[in-house]
Amino acid sequence: MAFPSALTVAGSDSGGGAGIQADLKVFTVLGVYGASVVTAVTAQNTLGVHAVEVLSPALVRAQLDAVLADLDLQAVKTGMLGTPAVVQEVARALRDRRLPLVVDPVMIAKGGHALLDPAAKVAVVRHLLPLALVVTPNLHEAGAITGLAITSMEDMERAARRLGELGPAWVVVKGGHLEGDAADLVWDGHTAAILRARRVDTRHTHGTGCSFAAAITAFLARQDPVPRAIRRAKAFITRAIEHAPGLGSGHGPTNPMYWLGRECPEHLEEEEEHGPGPGCRPTAP
Repeated sequence: MAFPSALTVAGSDSGGGAGIQADLKVFTVLGVYGASVVTAVTAQNTLGVHAVEVLSPALVRAQLDAVLADLDLQAVKTGMLGTPAVVQEVARALRDRRLPLVVDPVMIAKGGHALLDPAAKVAVVRHLLPLALVVTPNLHEAGAITGLAITSMEDMERAARRLGELGPAWVVVKGGHLEGDAADLVWDGHTAAILRARRVDTRHTHGTGCSFAAAITAFLARQDPVPRAIRRAKAFITRAIEHAPGLGSGHGPTNPMYWLGRECPEHLEEEEEHGPGPGCRPTAP
């Protein structure tokens, strides 16, 4: 295989904790070359989002065409897309590529600022989810898409089943906003599985969803099967939250850089039971 490479299609976070910046950090430390298509520019920090400007659909498509025409990609991740027109352009560009696609349906920032036009939610459901290999909504996003109130693990499974009917092969409903352990529900179209991790008592969780989806994308680019990619990404983001650098006065970023310079483990998901293993240095082409 060529040097593993992946593409993130997302918004820019000037604070560096989420969006394009977080995705590229995750790709890098997990040994994957990262390309990017910027969909929007945000003015934000750990205290919140202060301004958003979505790029034109034509410019987003031009970036996509340039990257897709030249680079040998193994996986793609989408994050903040902003408007229906941008969603449709992204879907058109990816439709015939048949690349493993991870859709993180970003709707609202940590501080409550809307990052997705309400009409764009319909476009994501109609045009993007049918292309997705994996979709990774949090409880709010899963509820907004399915129309379900989600307050329990049973609700998460109902939402995952309904999301699966919209096209993605795998659904990961993130349960970080529930009480107790940080438990996510994984639906493969037939059965549900629960991934649990210890909850880290911290306010520094900005970019958690972006980094988790980016880690899944990176492991897919490294040719992991989907279940293993999800398990390893879960272990990765747990450690990234544990090692948060404590930056800012609000919801500070996680720390994917804790993984920098380590060799890639055979079973990263076993970290939770056996302690931290080595990381993922890039392998030679």
